[in-house]
Amino acid sequence: MKISSNRLIILTAVFIVIADNYKFFSDLTDVFPVTIRNIGFLVSTGVIFASFLVVLFSIFNTRLTLKPILILSVLTAAISSYFINAYHIIIDDTMIRNVVETNMSESFDLASFRLVLYVVFLGILPSLFIYKAKVDFPGFKRAMLSRFLTLTAAVFLILIVMLPFSKFYTSFFREHKPLRYNTNPTYFFYSVGKYLSETLSNSNRSLQKIGLDAQRDESAVGRRLAIVVIGEAVRADRFSLNGYGRMTNPLLGKEDIVNFPEMYSCGTTTAVSVPCMFSLSGREGYSDKVAKSTENVLDVLSRAGVEVLWRDNNSSSKGVADRVHYEDFRTQEVNPDCNGECRDEGMLAGLQNFIEQQRSGDILIVLHQMGNHGPAYYKRYPARFQIFAPVCATNQLEECHPEEISNAYDNAVLYTDYFLAQVVDLLKENDGTFDTAMLYMSDHGESLGEGGLYLHGMPYSIAPEAQKHVASLLWLGQSTKAKINVDALQRVANNRFSHDNLPHTLLGLMKVKTSVYVADKDILAL
Repeated sequence: MKISSNRLIILTAVFIVIADNYKFFSDLTDVFPVTIRNIGFLVSTGVIFASFLVVLFSIFNTRLTLKPILILSVLTAAISSYFINAYHIIIDDTMIRNVVETNMSESFDLASFRLVLYVVFLGILPSLFIYKAKVDFPGFKRAMLSRFLTLTAAVFLILIVMLPFSKFYTSFFREHKPLRYNTNPTYFFYSVGKYLSETLSNSNRSLQKIGLDAQRDESAVGRRLAIVVIGEAVRADRFSLNGYGRMTNPLLGKEDIVNFPEMYSCGTTTAVSVPCMFSLSGREGYSDKVAKSTENVLDVLSRAGVEVLWRDNNSSSKGVADRVHYEDFRTQEVNPDCNGECRDEGMLAGLQNFIEQQRSGDILIVLHQMGNHGPAYYKRYPARFQIFAPVCATNQLEECHPEEISNAYDNAVLYTDYFLAQVVDLLKENDGTFDTAMLYMSDHGESLGEGGLYLHGMPYSIAPEAQKHVASLLWLGQSTKAKINVDALQRVANNRFSHDNLPHTLLGLMKVKTSVYVADKDILAL
């Protein structure tokens, strides 16, 4: 039995709206509850959504393109539906970039049996139906007329259905824009288009050099050795240094630490936060285009003669370390502490050797942690750090009790405390030779189920505090303390700071003079 192409389009559109948009309609009914007054509007959104998909699919209503487009849409909607429902994430262009730049092992952390069920029942089975359907494609003239009539009817239906509820739609579009972020798969396709557009526009840009006047301060005495540790997904309120009820910083609590309890991230994903925190543009002036086409603070420091080394146990430097010495510690060939998972502690292997090989000049080392990368928090620490129990030992966080999620997450924080203490011990060994310092900042925070949200990556404007308020601290060696007003630093430590302060603080710490340095953004100069 044959089916017309228009009917196949309508069936596919209705299926996607009903089967793959639970989160959209759930959020919609939270804002517009199911009441007699609202019921007409709620039904109209489903009709308009399906009609819009009909318009979209009708553009590709040809013998060669229709089935591939419908199958792609169904599979995409099925996969997106899983992540939207399970973790309540929003798949925008930033999330697309994060996915593209995530390595395979991290991607496997997101796989689950439930994902397979979504793909099979909401993706593969309807795709097989579409693939096997005997579609009646009329001749060219008839096809063009049919397409025109379908498009016209769909647009007309959208207008007719929308008009009686114009007041509702005014509120929907002006006051509740985030609701549209979960329309599936339309927002995904929009986000992919935006990501590709930005990526292609960036590919032809030449690199803009900055800080060409950078040079070491002639009055600076001695050599400097600083280690910047970039944390992963560690929120401020899970540090006992910030008043958290659990002792998650037992080792750092014994050190003379300058803690920054009010530190805020530049973004809510690694793909944004890491390049942004090293950019001299600041969050307000930052974009992927700027990051890809402009040098960062590591380039400026390197130009001034600082030896820069980046060691990575995360996905990558996101382009930050493209022009400095970079070492990938995600494999057992390089990282000596790998047993299924390569541990952050392995990045310290041979580091003393590297320091001793630098016979002159200052040294800046960046260590990019795996840290608290979710959702498999239970994998992020060795067994001896499982202090808080029971833990959520699955990547399907929605299946775990909130306490189990917190336990696994806090154990990973505990391991970060240990790792940072090891970094401090390394610096203490070199305190007689260098002015030493360690600066720790997490790239972004993490949602652990509050308000039904998990992981991170929400658009910054609507992201919860947990995804933006990050852990950060500073340790200074004895020789460094002698040259800094530590009392004044402690007095401003409770001020609100952000990733915007990092590049200027590094320039000040490493005694580099340049026109791009802003003293008011240097935490050590306040």
